[in-house]
Amino acid sequence: MQKWIMFVVFIFASLLSVYLIIFSLPEKPKDETEGLPEGVTLMKVVASNDFVFDKPEYRVKAGETVRLVLQNKSGIHGIEIAEFGINLQGDKLQQDVTFDKPGTYEIKCSVACGIGHDTMKSVLVVE
Repeated sequence: MQKWIMFVVFIFASLLSVYLIIFSLPEKPKDETEGLPEGVTLMKVVASNDFVFDKPEYRVKAGETVRLVLQNKSGIHGIEIAEFGINLQGDKLQQDVTFDKPGTYEIKCSVACGIGHDTMKSVLVVE
């Protein structure tokens, strides 16, 4: 009798394991650069409700065409780089830009997102 119960438990555990393996595996990461036009690089900025961007500094080369993409990890945010006339928010969350002026530029949140909004800043370095 005990062997039969152990056999049933073993079969159940095996079926549960197969189910979890098949249906609970995380999705493969997507190549976000796939489909970009030739000569265009991706600069992804991730914003969160911790009132920070994912990096304190972003670097690009002068003259390089960049697809600037904003991803809101949590909350609703925007990015503004005033010197280049960039303001991504709402339905417009990406823009192709050629950064032609070397220097250091401030990236700030352009959507009033809460009490930490004024400190939500990063830096773009165009080399």
